[in-house]
Amino acid sequence: MSRMKLLIATHHRLDLWIAPQWFTDRLQKEFQPFEVVRLTSYDNMEKELPEVEVAFTFSIRPEQLQFANKLRWVHSPAAAIHQFLYPEFVDSDIVLTNAREVHGPVVAEHVLALIFALAKRIPEDVRCQQKHLWAQEKLWLEGAGPREVAGATLGLVGLGSIGRNLAKHASDLGMNVIAVREHPERPKPDFVHEVLPAAGLNEMLSRADYVVLSPPLTPATRGMIGHNQLARMKPDGYLINVGRGPLIDEAALHDVLRARKIGGAALDVFEKEPLSPDSPLWDLDNLLITPHTAGMTAKLWERHYTLFSENLRRYLAGQPLLALVDKKHGY
Repeated sequence: MSRMKLLIATHHRLDLWIAPQWFTDRLQKEFQPFEVVRLTSYDNMEKELPEVEVAFTFSIRPEQLQFANKLRWVHSPAAAIHQFLYPEFVDSDIVLTNAREVHGPVVAEHVLALIFALAKRIPEDVRCQQKHLWAQEKLWLEGAGPREVAGATLGLVGLGSIGRNLAKHASDLGMNVIAVREHPERPKPDFVHEVLPAAGLNEMLSRADYVVLSPPLTPATRGMIGHNQLARMKPDGYLINVGRGPLIDEAALHDVLRARKIGGAALDVFEKEPLSPDSPLWDLDNLLITPHTAGMTAKLWERHYTLFSENLRRYLAGQPLLALVDKKHGY
């Protein structure tokens, strides 16, 4: 009896996002029913796909899917899965899972770091240090001075793994956590004090000191933050995006930040990545930029292995898989 084929296909300019050799070797040793194939580029995908039953990969393009006649399950090592949501894949019987629980806790820590950096005006401290400037008076008298996080209101758009982990940390710090979600009738997550419907976005924006975006990228969320929404934010409120760049109208955000109509922003994701060196966003002193590093951790592939190996065991046993994606809804 021939073994099932498991394809590990990860390609990226940064080695961190490429599955290491040990990942494949450990899977091969632990899961004998599978023949495990590792690719670090997409050059031979079409050659491998006809026999593949399970694929661990960031994407399969429509023209590649036609070769995947035996494919039953795809696992995305990213939390984002919008790249799979084309009609041929959505309408197929292929099961899709993602790595939201791998990245969520790590990204939530990054958001906490951004909140503290903004609250305590750390970016200004760094700029003053580079100028050898003792800026105690400047930091207090110019703009909003350093503030306490305890007692502030955190507004969440997205109550997935990032939002839930962040809500716990924020609640522990004494923050008031409010959120908007598409289905407010669902049970309120722990540590979230109030849930508003999606139509309550503007209300949340007007109440929150820190607004954090981490929803999936769908037609409903693309461009969800533009001029109208930014105008609803507090004059000293901060916007943080760790979801996907297209959630925000970057031109609108640039205008609002340049005019200092909100306190500031922190972005880890952008419409186009890497962010172009000539982007006007770089020159805004009230914008903190991190280069899509929120999910980075030395433990990344151990975390991937824990989730994926458990799902492989479930797959072989015919049990429900973890981190299942609803392809019709896009998350």
